[in-house]
Amino acid sequence: QVTLVESGGDSVEAGGALRLSCRVSGGGSLRRYCMAWFRQTPGSFDRDGVAYKHKLGTEDYADSVTGRFTISRDDADNTLYLQMNNLKPEDTGVYYCAAVHCDGSGIPGSRYLYNIWGQGTQVTVSS
Repeated sequence: QVTLVESGGDSVEAGGALRLSCRVSGGGSLRRYCMAWFRQTPGSFDRDGVAYKHKLGTEDYADSVTGRFTISRDDADNTLYLQMNNLKPEDTGVYYCAAVHCDGSGIPGSRYLYNIWGQGTQVTVSS
């Protein structure tokens, strides 16, 4: 049973930084999965992709966070990270870590392609 546990969410002022962590357990190496961070903003029922990391190492980002957010992983610690710099109020939301076994070289972009989810961690950015 693979489980994902996020941590690192907090309340910060605009311009601040946070690092989110997602610990993967119960399913072997993190390198077996394509991983992503999604966020659900206040008042929305959907989860939007923020950052993606293919098991082979390639990355992709939503336009709104490019240049500010960095996704990375520590294979030895089986942990995925999201470094968020220059935070803006519109970054406020619940951030979810997601994983899926993936084949090929393409990064799964849709939330519906991910079948393993964490419980989420709240990020609040005040102006």
